[in-house]
Amino acid sequence: MKKPDTLRRTILSFVPALAADPAKLSLFVDKGRIAARAGGTLSLEYRYTLNVVIEDYAGDVDDLMVPLLAWIAEQQPDLLEGTDPEPFAFESELLDADRADVSISIELTEAVRVTPKEGGGFDADHLEEPRDRDEFDGVCCVPLWQLFMRDHLVAHTSDPAFVPDA
Repeated sequence: MKKPDTLRRTILSFVPALAADPAKLSLFVDKGRIAARAGGTLSLEYRYTLNVVIEDYAGDVDDLMVPLLAWIAEQQPDLLEGTDPEPFAFESELLDADRADVSISIELTEAVRVTPKEGGGFDADHLEEPRDRDEFDGVCCVPLWQLFMRDHLVAHTSDPAFVPDA
């Protein structure tokens, strides 16, 4: 599983209090499951609850939640795109007026494509989440590569996956 490490790096990069004392940050994988189907492939999907625990935190809780939401938008965007407006849950034990222990629970998935190697064995490639596509005002949920007004290109994607027709 790769997502816990990327979240740890994000939190330590954007929360100075935790960067100064990373021992206060712990991550746990709970309720892990594997989704797979019979067929011609051994590809699978990890499904699990990631629990992020911050002990003795004296900073502003917004300094935790905002980078976490940005990470979710990139690493698990379906949590923000569905009908449930609550992408994760949290609990906090208020230790005193300035400090708290904070626990955050996030339901995550990781798709893994498994392919046989020549000569035996397997390669397991963790697939990236579909990247955010450029958004255009007034147009919801449609991936736009280029927008023309009559014959004039007025907007285009910055997505490096887009290759215009030659």
